[in-house]
Amino acid sequence: MRVNVSVYSNRYVIGVDFGTLSGRAVVVRVDDGAELGEAVHEYAHRVIEDTLPGGEVRLGPDWALQSPQDWRDVLRIAVPKALAVAGVPASQVIGIATDFTACTVLPATAEGTPLCELLPDRPHAWPKLWKHHAAQPQADRITALAAERREPWLPRYGGRISSEWQFAKGLQVLQEDPEVYGLAERWIEAADWIVWELTGVETRNVCTAGYKGIHQEDGYPSADFLTALDPGFAGFIDKLGQELSPLGGLAGRLTARAAEWTKLPEGIAVAVGNVDAHVTAAAADAVRPGQMVAIMGTSTCHVMPSDQLAEVPGMCGVVRDGIVPGLWGYEAGQSGVGDIFAWFAETSVPAAYTEKAAELGLNVHEYLTSLAAKQKVGAHGLVALDWHNGNRSVLVDHNLSGMIVGQTLATRPEDVYRALIEATAFGARVIVETFESSGVPVEEFVVAGGLLKNAFLMQVYADVLRRPLSVIGSDQGPALGSAIHAAVAAGAYDDITQAAAAMGKRSTAVYEPDSARADAYDRLYAEYRRLHDHFADGELLHRLRAIRNEAGA
Repeated sequence: MRVNVSVYSNRYVIGVDFGTLSGRAVVVRVDDGAELGEAVHEYAHRVIEDTLPGGEVRLGPDWALQSPQDWRDVLRIAVPKALAVAGVPASQVIGIATDFTACTVLPATAEGTPLCELLPDRPHAWPKLWKHHAAQPQADRITALAAERREPWLPRYGGRISSEWQFAKGLQVLQEDPEVYGLAERWIEAADWIVWELTGVETRNVCTAGYKGIHQEDGYPSADFLTALDPGFAGFIDKLGQELSPLGGLAGRLTARAAEWTKLPEGIAVAVGNVDAHVTAAAADAVRPGQMVAIMGTSTCHVMPSDQLAEVPGMCGVVRDGIVPGLWGYEAGQSGVGDIFAWFAETSVPAAYTEKAAELGLNVHEYLTSLAAKQKVGAHGLVALDWHNGNRSVLVDHNLSGMIVGQTLATRPEDVYRALIEATAFGARVIVETFESSGVPVEEFVVAGGLLKNAFLMQVYADVLRRPLSVIGSDQGPALGSAIHAAVAAGAYDDITQAAAAMGKRSTAVYEPDSARADAYDRLYAEYRRLHDHFADGELLHRLRAIRNEAGA
């Protein structure tokens, strides 16, 4: 039941979404989820991939770091601006909540000071972004040892631990810079660190701990297991903080310092931290069993609540209460989707195409899409593997790499562009089929994220998946989802499910599959699966990566 409606009439909450390249704040009305104002702040440092700020310290292959100051600047710049755009008095804001990319994790002191602000010339002192994949050897070691010891938590993660996650990245710090590891009194997800900045209280949310920190009902992996990995890693759990906080819970109250940053009232509710993908389920009002939400942007994350517990090969995790309290939350994903299209457009499109696009008033993606959409299914004669940024699900191997098969001297840029779109759709189909064959039905496929803007791409997904696509009713899914959590933390709703029903937005079956195209895609998908399964062991692709790394050393 709704809690005291009249008290929260004309009250507002703010959701802040910390993405890969920018942070966005949205002002949302508590009654109905109306989005009244938003603002974006682009990170000054963006993704730190080649050298540390200052340009003197070079990074190795597959590194990706971020700056905590960029995150603070979102609070200082985007939140007040969104409030001004909305025209809402700050006195009527009752809560704020945040979400983050994950696993974005940083070493800090016991007081929460990021080590990079004390040791700016040490790469391992900086926050490691989700797509930092340089910890793959450590991830492989964790997986191999867990399999050898038959650790009961390993099947909960599809049988493999990712290089993107907390333990692999922490082990990399220990083994490559033990001094920094020793100074790191806290190893904390950015999703929890930013809440610490807002409240002055250290909390750890159940979502990131479960999916990225190998935390299950019995806790974290044992000290015995960690010692077997590396004796110096035995005390790693001590860096992970305290008891976990439930999603939608009250993490604390806005401090005077954070109130000055955000121009919000001191003492308003601050919700427990969350992950951008998982919080989007609430924004789409898709928090019931069998509703899979695919958040499609630079990468794609697939999240789904279920009342069934099963071991799904290659998933990113199944966590009790990981999306909404009371249900099992599943996660899978694709490490590269929009990033693949961007790579192709930036590196492989002739100048004549960009000039023609400009002449038509289109960007290069819109122009390539318009050409690709004119083709019949299979007319390009290509099939691609969407592993340009590794494979998150179902192979969980970030040292895999992409490929395009079938090119001839007649192959055009639009042919390859369409094949890459189709490859990402095939990858999504592998994920859906893996869930269903494991006894976890996908009842509804809901799409959110920036790639919703490409109607052709959405239709390809409907045809490849052979199922209707529902669509979120907001362009700012994570920020709206965070705002919904803020409303719960502030006491405006009893729980996330109630708040999502009132404030979330979703249109059902917006894209319907075409049976003839779906039949044609079945043939291409069969070829994709042959290619997928043939190269899944990674032997050739790993050798090529090793040669590349040695040549670049």
